[in-house]
Amino acid sequence: MAEYNAIEAEVLDDARLTLEEFARACAVERQWVVERVESGMLGDGTRYLSQWRFTSHDLTRARRLRQMEFDFDAEPELAALVADLFEEVDHLRRRLRAAGLNLE
Repeated sequence: MAEYNAIEAEVLDDARLTLEEFARACAVERQWVVERVESGMLGDGTRYLSQWRFTSHDLTRARRLRQMEFDFDAEPELAALVADLFEEVDHLRRRLRAAGLNLE
């Protein structure tokens, strides 16, 4: 049986999660999400908390942030940098596949 990695799992629909739903899905406190949104690490830049809605991309990113922070005791800024690098690698791999190149 293949091992399941929740960090890489993504919701494939257009569902948008509220702050409370998102915090639950990430297994973090609401305040953890608020701090990362306010610092620009998560979300789409919407200023008003009542309008915050999170996508599957946000969920994947938040789970990566949480994993780096909790598993490796990383500062939030370092965790965000690592998440940025993961996203860039994923983007480059998609571009390579689209070009007909598969380096794996």
